[in-house]
Amino acid sequence: LGFDNFSVRALGWKAPALIDYAAELKVDCLLLSDLDVYEKHDEAYLKDIAKLAADKGIKLYAGTGGICPSAKNFSTKWGTAEEHLKLTIRIAKTLGSPAARCYQGFAEDRKSPGGIYARQKDTIAVFKNVRSYAIDHGVKIAIENHAGGEQAWELQSLIEECGKDYVGCTIDSGNATWTLEDPLQNLEILGPYTFCSGIRDSMIWEDKDGAQVAWTAVGEGQIDMKAYARRYAELCPTAPFIMEIISGFAKGFGYLKPDFWTGYEKIRPAEFARFLALAKTGKAIPGFQPTGDKKKAEQDYQKAELERSIKYCREVIGIRA
Repeated sequence: LGFDNFSVRALGWKAPALIDYAAELKVDCLLLSDLDVYEKHDEAYLKDIAKLAADKGIKLYAGTGGICPSAKNFSTKWGTAEEHLKLTIRIAKTLGSPAARCYQGFAEDRKSPGGIYARQKDTIAVFKNVRSYAIDHGVKIAIENHAGGEQAWELQSLIEECGKDYVGCTIDSGNATWTLEDPLQNLEILGPYTFCSGIRDSMIWEDKDGAQVAWTAVGEGQIDMKAYARRYAELCPTAPFIMEIISGFAKGFGYLKPDFWTGYEKIRPAEFARFLALAKTGKAIPGFQPTGDKKKAEQDYQKAELERSIKYCREVIGIRA
């Protein structure tokens, strides 16, 4: 059991403070999911971070953001896509992380020239270009089903084309609802490929254009998280159960409008039907409305959402170290 540092992003903490917080929460692992969380990337510094975590009994997982060079939001901050991914793999190796989390892009890429499949082709090329580097470092590339990008079966096809010897998945239960999927169905497909995770609950309800999706703390949405955790343990028994709590707002999916479907033409009806069933049983929930010192309110809110999720995992689901 652990958490992704993005869960408490408003705090702006670097790796040492996050490790201290993980130890305070008595979790087993911590996903450092971006490269800015480190003060620097040299080996001596990273080894100090690894020792700090080990001394506190925290297993580290390393990650980064988008590595598709043709995705809308790709950044050259860390060099080319290959240089970016190699840097992440090197950091993972030094920290003792068995996986390097990354993602392809965002939902907007579905409507880009060539659609999501052109972006997948470019991502596959990047992965193949760093295959020997990943294998030599003993680190698996763990691509996330990210922010409305690929559905489970689409990401599965990417992994299979690259090869399971060095590419797998960072499964994100919340992002499944942003691709019009039931997280439990998403898990059935991606579970066997999973090396890492970003777990949260969701609430889905119908509106005049289609549906609204709100991510929630674990146990506060409509997904059967006890069933999810049981199946997770069966399908990916060596992967950590990492909380990535992102809540307080809703996103609309206007699938009743014809122009919504550009880029979604290959969605599979049986899987969409499961999402619709969730939408029909969910209920509208309010968003987060900060008062007073907005920065402090956001920080307190994020910590509370994460800590309630961890408590639910322990006390209701029964996850133990």
